[in-house]
Amino acid sequence: MAENNSDKNIVYYPGCTLHTWAKSLSDTFIESFKKLDINLHELSDWSCCQAVFPLARDNIMGLVPAARILIQAREHGDILTTLCSFCFNVLRRTNNAIQTDGEIRAKLNAYLEEDYTGDVHVLHPLEILKVMVGFDKLKSKVTKPCGNIKIGPYYGCQLIRPPKEMKFDDPEDPKLLDMFLESIGCEVVNFPFKVECCGSYQIVQGEDMVADRAYAILSNARKNGAEAIALSCPLCFYNLDTRQNLITQKYTDFSPMPVFYFTELMGMALGIDEGLCGFDKHKVDPGILLESLQKSSDTQEHVTVKNDQNKLGVN
Repeated sequence: MAENNSDKNIVYYPGCTLHTWAKSLSDTFIESFKKLDINLHELSDWSCCQAVFPLARDNIMGLVPAARILIQAREHGDILTTLCSFCFNVLRRTNNAIQTDGEIRAKLNAYLEEDYTGDVHVLHPLEILKVMVGFDKLKSKVTKPCGNIKIGPYYGCQLIRPPKEMKFDDPEDPKLLDMFLESIGCEVVNFPFKVECCGSYQIVQGEDMVADRAYAILSNARKNGAEAIALSCPLCFYNLDTRQNLITQKYTDFSPMPVFYFTELMGMALGIDEGLCGFDKHKVDPGILLESLQKSSDTQEHVTVKNDQNKLGVN
């Protein structure tokens, strides 16, 4: 059951890339949520979350940036959302550490001169769509269904791992992105590599390894029937879309595959300005796929109308 969200003020943390090369991820998210009557309050004067959760338990200073963001969010509401999978991972895990570890909580509060106990709820937009909007309501708001595009939902690793801290979905077979895609009219293609790591920051010094990872993921999706994949993470998008040139150089049997941010598909389905989707910034142009689907949709609509006319005896 979706909750009434008219009085909910959701705090939005964009993170470092969503005002630059992942701008379409943010723009389509904001405009889509307006269509769903959800208020977003973007944090002002925010800083980097640090991007990676510290591995050493005693690295308290590594949690300070994320803790500061959580404290800032508390001033504006009790729900904080962010799109970037890395930001989401860091913020949720930091919040969990503050909630469950008294030593970490005490040291962070002493350093920041605050009294924060982890009372902000860190939710991914997909969780908000499920719990606060409801996928049935989202479906009812769709004005331009995605034409049964065969989409492979790609979760990567940051949304779901470590599972005991993230508590996002089944770490082996997540379904949240699947349910979202179905609600906006996509044909969901399940593929085993949807939870495999794309290579992450190894792209900085290990392009060859990332090309191998991306090839495996995209080829597995195609083998299972996908025409494109959808994801949430800017770094995954960079490795799987922007660097497909590396794959084609190394694997001669590889055919480029379009990659979408899930918010771009949502924006199209809800009828926002398609210019916000930034498809001209995609290295693998999804336009050909979308145009072919539109032609198919127009043809099907024409056939349906003609059949209806024939039934009514209209020439």
